[in-house]
Amino acid sequence: MTLRALAAEAEAPLRNGPHPERARRDAETLLLHLLGQNRAWLLANWDTAASVETQAALRGLIARRSSGEPIQYITGAAEFFGLPFAVAPGVLIPRPETEHLVEEVLRLATQFASPAIHIADIGTGSGAIAVALAHSLPEAHISATDISPDALAVARANAAQNHVADRISFLEGDLLAPLKGRSFSIIASNPPYVPLRDSDSLSVEVREFEPHSALFAGQDGLNIYRRLIPEARGLLLAGGWLVMEIGFGQQEQIQKLMNENHYASVHFVPDYQGIPRVSVGRKL
Repeated sequence: MTLRALAAEAEAPLRNGPHPERARRDAETLLLHLLGQNRAWLLANWDTAASVETQAALRGLIARRSSGEPIQYITGAAEFFGLPFAVAPGVLIPRPETEHLVEEVLRLATQFASPAIHIADIGTGSGAIAVALAHSLPEAHISATDISPDALAVARANAAQNHVADRISFLEGDLLAPLKGRSFSIIASNPPYVPLRDSDSLSVEVREFEPHSALFAGQDGLNIYRRLIPEARGLLLAGGWLVMEIGFGQQEQIQKLMNENHYASVHFVPDYQGIPRVSVGRKL
């Protein structure tokens, strides 16, 4: 069987999977993952014979993908902010909408006189936010927290892979607890914010495979914000910013929480669909 025929065979069951529109692309992605090659190589070698081992291995990966397992967990890799990241089932897969948060932090960082500012990333997961910021702000120092030691292991590996490990301090603990006594110019977070009541509306890929602790935050999705917003204010320098990703329909409640905790200049950054995606507020 040639690689071309194997890819066609692999595509067929994915047509009945959760994302039939991606069937061909997913089949080729998994084949390239097995072969350790890129698409240009594949295009030049379509008629090369596929080994029996490759055929068997690909069929196993296709079965996993057909069940709804995210392709990023199967390959162990994802991209975020143009950088490569390792991912594992214990961490949330980095999403394109979170890049809006990174872009807003980078914009706010230019307001500070010294480029050597201190930034905290709360609930770092795979380390996507912390690593992207460290990569874009070579003089900044990032402190990244997570309650999961497994997530921190993945984050540390990603920092090393992207050559920024020397400027990120990874700390285990709940939200801001590991940072007591420190001060920051910017505190950023992509916390869990999916309401438990909405769990049935999530795709199989998310609901069945991604870590619930990184997704859900009480019946209304606001449990973490109720803690994070007041606690962050105590660690922000005067003029510092709290920047958080938020979920669909949460703008009004987040605005109220920010007002109650005396944040100024509160505003929201929309994603490409016009949905308020990032909440921003300043400590005066």
